[in-house]
Amino acid sequence: MRKIFLISLLCMLCGAVHAQKIKIKTGIEVLKEQKFKCLEGKRVGLITNPTGVDNNMKSTIDILHEAPNVNLVALYGPEHGVRGDVHAGDHVTDITDATTGLPVYSLYGKTRKATPEMLKDVDVLVYDIQDNGCRSFTYISTMGLAMEAAAENGKELIVLDRPNPLGGLKIEGNLVEDDCVSFVSQFKIPYVYGLTCGELALMLNAEKMLKDGKQCKLHVVKMKGWKRKMDYVQTGLQWVPSSPHIPHTHSSFFYPVSGILGELGYMSIGVGYTIPFQMFAAPWVEAEKLAKNLNDLNVPGIVFRPMYLKPFYSVGKGELLQGVQVHILDVQKAPLSDIQFLVMQEVATLYPDRAVFDHADKKRFRMFDLVCGSKQIRERFTKTNRWEDIREYWYKDVEDFRQLSKKYYLYK
Repeated sequence: MRKIFLISLLCMLCGAVHAQKIKIKTGIEVLKEQKFKCLEGKRVGLITNPTGVDNNMKSTIDILHEAPNVNLVALYGPEHGVRGDVHAGDHVTDITDATTGLPVYSLYGKTRKATPEMLKDVDVLVYDIQDNGCRSFTYISTMGLAMEAAAENGKELIVLDRPNPLGGLKIEGNLVEDDCVSFVSQFKIPYVYGLTCGELALMLNAEKMLKDGKQCKLHVVKMKGWKRKMDYVQTGLQWVPSSPHIPHTHSSFFYPVSGILGELGYMSIGVGYTIPFQMFAAPWVEAEKLAKNLNDLNVPGIVFRPMYLKPFYSVGKGELLQGVQVHILDVQKAPLSDIQFLVMQEVATLYPDRAVFDHADKKRFRMFDLVCGSKQIRERFTKTNRWEDIREYWYKDVEDFRQLSKKYYLYK
């Protein structure tokens, strides 16, 4: 009997290992297969962070630095820095990389676009960063500004493509409007845009969406094996935290669930607790009531569970909070970005004197608008605190963008 049990356990473990088999090759893997041909004879600058790794978790920095036919001469750090040692929102400074001895130029400090001085010793910029699939996550802004800098300074830009963690089918949110263009909404794309960073780069370039319609010399090193229906879990790739609060493979699913509301500091969204972006809580919430109201909405692919907690830091630090944890049962069916607006709606229903825009810090309204890409979302929602009053506006650009973006699909 014991033998049968051990065999069964071994089969289960083998199955678990098999389930994690890597199914795709990212751009850096393909570049290695191609023996770095596109970089030969060029001085290379690399824009990357800890997410830039191959399938064996080796840093793209080290891969290019060690390749005999690659002349890596400079590194460029986005938000959180090249090695991931900088807190969200903190400025990144110019340093020397301790491992390679190469200069590291900050793209999240005094400037967010590489200057001519930063680029004078390079012929080509290589971009290798894992995206989050959401417009307000700033790495795609860094990529787009790098494209502008490349165009302005006569440099080539190569994108080593990586999966969109949400897959390539999900699109949510309105396009960014002129008065809301910022580093958290740098380009006129939806909040959830359903493209890989390579596909997005092709669109930005061809559609002249960069500043003043600039276009750079652009090359995308495609992945192998990725399909649009794949979310990140299905790729089998290991996850490297794309920021301190996106620690797990599934974390990217939750960032668009609560990130907009989180800009107001009105409720805890789990930043400062063990489940960042996966919850909504406050001292005045009654967990069971809020969970019931939200579950009665029958949101596709979503279940809300009542929860009680004391955050370790950030909003609600040390206070006993009540609220709900969001459980995603089907990421493709779930309307991710809708959820925070539904929470705002049900909070106003249960606690009319706690309606979000009556009590949130007005100084933070501007950042809310920037992340939404429009002032209209806040202004329309404030009138009645109902999701239906903004739903049409939030989704008004989705189908047109879907048709446009199909021109730049690299994967089926």
